[in-house]
Amino acid sequence: MPRPREDFEDLRAFEFRDPEEVLDREELYTVYEIARLLQGVEPGQELDPETENVLLDWAIPWMLDHSESFVFAEPEADDQPGYYGLK
Repeated sequence: MPRPREDFEDLRAFEFRDPEEVLDREELYTVYEIARLLQGVEPGQELDPETENVLLDWAIPWMLDHSESFVFAEPEADDQPGYYGLK
């Protein structure tokens, strides 16, 4: 349900960082690690499933929007995630 603007004290600009600002060119990351990095969370930090899902909701569209900046490596097994890095 929409809410009136005056219900919110802190409105900020909606900005995403460029991939080069988030990722190290010499590393490859899972989408879960990228999602954490986008929010300033350490890549290996444990998160509850609900929080991780919210972070993924932000990371996946960001990655699609910047798809020209990424390379990927196939996962080592079918039940593991792939890895992504800077071109």
